[in-house]
Amino acid sequence: MDYQRLIDWTDDHIVHSSGKVIIAFLLVTSVFAVGLGNVSTEAGTEQFASDIPANNALEAINDEFGSSFSEDTGTTQLVQRGDNVLTREELLHMLRAQERLQDKEDLRVSGTSSAASVVAQTLDPSATTVEEQIDAVESATPTQVRQAVRQNADNPAFTGTLSNDFNRKSASASATIGVVTHQVPGAGGGGGAGQSGSSPLTDIQLNSQRIVDTVGGDITVFGSGITADEFGSVITDSLLIVTPAAVLFIVFFLVVAYRDLLDLLLGSFALLMAIIWTFGFLGLAGIPFSQMMIAVPPLLLAVGIDFGIHAINRYREDRQTGLGIDEAMREATDQLLVAFFIVTGTTVIGFLSNLASDLAPIKDFGVVAAVGIIFTFLIFGVFLPAAKVWLDRRAEKYPIPVFSQSPLGAEGSRLGEVLRGGVVVAKYAPLAFLVVALVASAGAGWYAKDVDTSFTQEDFLPPEEVPGYLQDLPEPFAPDDYSVVATLNFLEEKFQTTQGGSVTIYYETPMERDTALEEIYRAGEDPPESFVSDNRRADSQSIVTVIQSQAERDPEFRRLVQRNDLNGNGVPDQNLGKIYDYLLDSPAEDQAESYLSDDRRSTRVDYSVSADASQEEITQDGRMVADRFRGGAVATGSTIVFKAISDLIFESALVSLGIALGATVIFLILIYWVLEGLPSLGIVNTVPIAVAVAFVAGTMRFLNIPFNAFTATILSLTIGLGIDYSVHIVHRFIDERREYDLFTALDRTVRGTGGALAGSMLTTAFGIGVLVLALLSVLGQFGVLTALSIVYSFFASLLVLPSALVVWDRFVNDDPDVPMGHPNESTPRDDGAPSGQTVVTDGGRE
Repeated sequence: MDYQRLIDWTDDHIVHSSGKVIIAFLLVTSVFAVGLGNVSTEAGTEQFASDIPANNALEAINDEFGSSFSEDTGTTQLVQRGDNVLTREELLHMLRAQERLQDKEDLRVSGTSSAASVVAQTLDPSATTVEEQIDAVESATPTQVRQAVRQNADNPAFTGTLSNDFNRKSASASATIGVVTHQVPGAGGGGGAGQSGSSPLTDIQLNSQRIVDTVGGDITVFGSGITADEFGSVITDSLLIVTPAAVLFIVFFLVVAYRDLLDLLLGSFALLMAIIWTFGFLGLAGIPFSQMMIAVPPLLLAVGIDFGIHAINRYREDRQTGLGIDEAMREATDQLLVAFFIVTGTTVIGFLSNLASDLAPIKDFGVVAAVGIIFTFLIFGVFLPAAKVWLDRRAEKYPIPVFSQSPLGAEGSRLGEVLRGGVVVAKYAPLAFLVVALVASAGAGWYAKDVDTSFTQEDFLPPEEVPGYLQDLPEPFAPDDYSVVATLNFLEEKFQTTQGGSVTIYYETPMERDTALEEIYRAGEDPPESFVSDNRRADSQSIVTVIQSQAERDPEFRRLVQRNDLNGNGVPDQNLGKIYDYLLDSPAEDQAESYLSDDRRSTRVDYSVSADASQEEITQDGRMVADRFRGGAVATGSTIVFKAISDLIFESALVSLGIALGATVIFLILIYWVLEGLPSLGIVNTVPIAVAVAFVAGTMRFLNIPFNAFTATILSLTIGLGIDYSVHIVHRFIDERREYDLFTALDRTVRGTGGALAGSMLTTAFGIGVLVLALLSVLGQFGVLTALSIVYSFFASLLVLPSALVVWDRFVNDDPDVPMGHPNESTPRDDGAPSGQTVVTDGGRE
């Protein structure tokens, strides 16, 4: 057949031109090494939010409304905490922090505000500068300070910056937030769904923290720059922790598997080549390295280790039969190149199924992983055998020390006996065991139907508290000190219990149309349950509330509004252009610009939502309120954007799983039809994978691990990685079955290939399992699930697959005690194909 000529051609180059093959691969490695220097990084949640309507609306809001959202303006929050942040001493700490930040020109501070500033101006209305405000507070008595605090108890500009425990009577609160505004090109006040891995505010906010630390008190600097810095550094810290641990586990198990120094060094070098090729491709293709890409090296190691152990193990088996170096390698590669190709094809299908996702990072992950697996196939299928031949030839000429060359799972070994458990079951009750396994899998799949989905910014940040065993690591492995999650949790606890979050409606419509403001007003009537309300009206901020607030303070504007309010509800119904012109020339200009676009063709409405409302409730209710507008309204806000991403993740997981399963089955049916004339083997091959996928999904629910940006890929990856084990078993079984009776072939398969699979499973499960040490909790979850998928696939292949093969053999072969015929001699019965049996002799074996 054509594929056999290709294999023979490859064998010739591996055996007779091993030196040239090695040089060619080293040259390609040097080319990809150049690409390593071009690898960029991308972190955070923004990478997941592109092209999501809610996020597009949020970005439009950030672009269009108000100076605080301008692309040249950024803000820093000063989070102050203490027993009472409204005492004279604590107010001075905040004001001095504002003053020192303003005095630093490189921080580009354009303005500051805080509760301390409000109190100071209450004490001295003429105190317009921070210096004057400090003087006002310094010269006041504690009693005067308390009185000034009480005077502002009904001022939203004051109470809105205080924690929920603000007490008017005692003039106390345990936390407050000050705001510093910076003029920084490209800073951006918004940021869409989350922060990326870099920000022009990072250096500013890191320097601000050092300055604030000099004023006393407990004040934490917080903002998009700090968040972006931790988004980026957590990648580096995770790699520094995970990589050495993975190397230690991998080297240990490879020593056990290879038991030979040269083979260990060769296998390790091949793994390094696979990493260089893949990440060099990343740089040359311009694909950024995101948090999801942290999982690529362990995945490549998983497949590479498996290929390496199988190649060396099969070569050793053939050497033990008395074959020389060339003949043994030809025998090994004749079988393994086909098996590696099948494994590579199915694994690539599993990874590329992620292209069905609408999320760019998941697509990029699928492409890079698929390309990496193809590189791994070439390196371990061609380079490693050629290098092994080259080394063994020199070992015969020179006194190179060679240690154990016996294969794993050899006949008579303890491991070989342990691996035979599935064969024993298959011999006595194959059909019953197969039915039990499939029923149990169906039950696990049904149990998994309620697995949760989630997507939060915290998924991409380090934990609030780094575990002690990681803190004790020496440099450079010790992780940095992280503060963002602790600050976020503090803000949520102290500031959102009563205020909750918010939903923003982005409404594109001609705002000078007579009914525009009435539509906004009516949309807030009879709000849904998750919205904060008063007298059956939603608590909201909009251009309508700005008009009403200004009308209360300005008699002339109030008369203008009344003249144009036809129904007397305080909302003008005509001449809206004049209303806006007056408003934009008044002290309320900044507020108006926050809710009315420059071209007066769009607006935003902010609704307060309950703190205990779920993402799903907020999203549903936000969209329901958006539907009350006359078209063109989109519900947005970080909660709604993250819910949309969660839904896409779950949908992507199901679609990818369906594509991976369907495409894998079709591929296996076709490949076994072409290679062996036995298409039904493709179905048999997927039985243990179906079992593994079902149990992985069930484990996710049992361990309360949700579908998130990382774990959404796990089911399709289980197919991609797990098929490896079943393919090796099936391909080896067919090879042995052509020379032996059913159970002898099955026994030889499980002992021979099962030994290599056991070594591969232990090495890769522990190698990938070390992802639990990563600072990202979602990466740890991914590591646990990937390791479990490998373990499940291994046991399903050794326990369930033998029974499936016995049942299959009974359908396609007339006599289990007679070897199958070679396809070019006679074809066994397979779905109606002609049946026939041929006894094949090879060196006296029958």
